[in-house]
Amino acid sequence: MPTMTPKAIALGVSLTGGMLLGGLAQADETMLRTVGNFSGNKLHVEEVERPFFSELDARDDLAVVYNPMDAIGVEAADALRLIRSGAFDVMSVQIGMASRDEPFFEGIDLAGVASGLDAQREAVDAVRETFDARLQERFNAKLMTLWPFGPQMMFCNGDIEGVADLEGKKVRVFTPSMSRLVQGLGATPVTLQFSEVYLALQRGVADCGVTAPSAGNNGKWPEVTDTFVPLPLAYSVQGHFMNLDTWNGFSEAQQQELTEAFARLEDQMWELAYDVNDDAIACNTGQESCTGHEAYDMALVEIDPDSRQLVEAITSEAVLPVWAETCSQQYDACVEDWNATVGEAAGLTIQ
Repeated sequence: MPTMTPKAIALGVSLTGGMLLGGLAQADETMLRTVGNFSGNKLHVEEVERPFFSELDARDDLAVVYNPMDAIGVEAADALRLIRSGAFDVMSVQIGMASRDEPFFEGIDLAGVASGLDAQREAVDAVRETFDARLQERFNAKLMTLWPFGPQMMFCNGDIEGVADLEGKKVRVFTPSMSRLVQGLGATPVTLQFSEVYLALQRGVADCGVTAPSAGNNGKWPEVTDTFVPLPLAYSVQGHFMNLDTWNGFSEAQQQELTEAFARLEDQMWELAYDVNDDAIACNTGQESCTGHEAYDMALVEIDPDSRQLVEAITSEAVLPVWAETCSQQYDACVEDWNATVGEAAGLTIQ
């Protein structure tokens, strides 16, 4: 008899639970087997996602089974294939990590492109329809939300007084374009899931980890790092995707109600990105203005204008051309669509 892996057992428990609940549900209820974000992202999971899906579960026409992805052993990089196969009905997707299956999607948040959250939101809104069309065509899924964790900054160990001191450091990243940007800064990229980073930093597998200030604080990264580098590399755009067969099973009225509900979820996630990260930086670095996060005493590196210019140069020379070549191998209209959407919003053109 074959031995089941922990991942297979976890998935089996989740899906069996869903089927049991489905058997008890009313005949006109639709089961939504839902995978949320990593449980370590407590603000997003416990204060936004879980309450949202509990509200959906309270509807007479829905029965929702919700689990954070790490609770059932789901790998972030597998999300697009899992939603396409119908293994789950709704998934919170870390787009950069899942983009190996569709490089065009990473174009929504290429490292070094957006100068701030406002610019990132313009890019997201510009590409939303094109993104949804490609998602439906390639992965039989419907786009429900797009939102960022916030500016992706570095939690590091070691003597770092500026960007030049990153040379030779092992830096946790989670998207291909972030890897190329980090390499351009002279560091070595190490790809890890969020849930793996704390131990990697503690054991020296990575010298630095990239994430949003709030996510790092909630994940207790300042316990195992001593220097905070507030240079935004990207914004970790996420999404909630629904299997298209599930979506098409709803009536037009239900689809309208769900569209409005998920729009409210997206707004909440954007509000988090805008509201919590400044406080998280203050708390990570022991400032008196800290109010809503755990207080630590990391050293704060000052970022000069030359550092931002360096990031922009690496983006133009190494990030955009390589991404365009990779993407165009799978999608002929990749560069044309990016230039007309994200590129136009950012004031950039890929030749």
